[in-house]
Amino acid sequence: MTDHHRTTLLIIDPQNDFVHRDGALSVPGAEEDAGRLAQLIKKAGSRITSIKVSLDSHYRVDISHPLWFFNDDGQTPDPFTVITAEDLAEQRWHTKPDVTGHTLAYLRDLEEKGRYPHVIWPEHCLIGSEGHAIFPDVQDAIYNWNTGPSQLEYVFKGMNPLTEHFSAIEAEIPIPLDPHTQANRALIENLVSCDELWVAGWARSHCVGSTLRDIYKWGGRSLAE
Repeated sequence: MTDHHRTTLLIIDPQNDFVHRDGALSVPGAEEDAGRLAQLIKKAGSRITSIKVSLDSHYRVDISHPLWFFNDDGQTPDPFTVITAEDLAEQRWHTKPDVTGHTLAYLRDLEEKGRYPHVIWPEHCLIGSEGHAIFPDVQDAIYNWNTGPSQLEYVFKGMNPLTEHFSAIEAEIPIPLDPHTQANRALIENLVSCDELWVAGWARSHCVGSTLRDIYKWGGRSLAE
């Protein structure tokens, strides 16, 4: 390995709400996995030239949280309820009038993509909360690694309540007037230009899988070969 060999570690959402066993969306086995990731950073830190950390970041009122929807009795949906465009059009569920048009168009766009159903998640990774913070083992490892001339970047995603943002690269349905929901070209260029890309994180079904899909889509095909 030469001095110019660049290895980037991309960590997807290493936050308490996904990793801690009592987190709002805890992934089974994530605490043990986080310990292994921390050990990797400690043992292989000299080989890592850059660490990028995505952070799922939400407000309580979010299109994927219960408060966005309500039924005729004013009740919000239970977590993990699936809501379709038909549900909204047929008024089985409602939203506030100022976002009804957007929400219906959004649900239709999601269904046309055929990627994920619209699931109502428990409130999670609320900005400023314990659940939003990085799991301590991983945070300590990153902190200790970042003592020399290295590169560390935090990538915040999910702050626009009008769309879901599983991938670290791009929201599920980008919002035209919000560049933070559109393809993060600076991050893409950085990732696809490295010699090796290591990816870790939670959860493979959504955030990790969506990020890998988008890296491949936006020019990272050679990294997968």
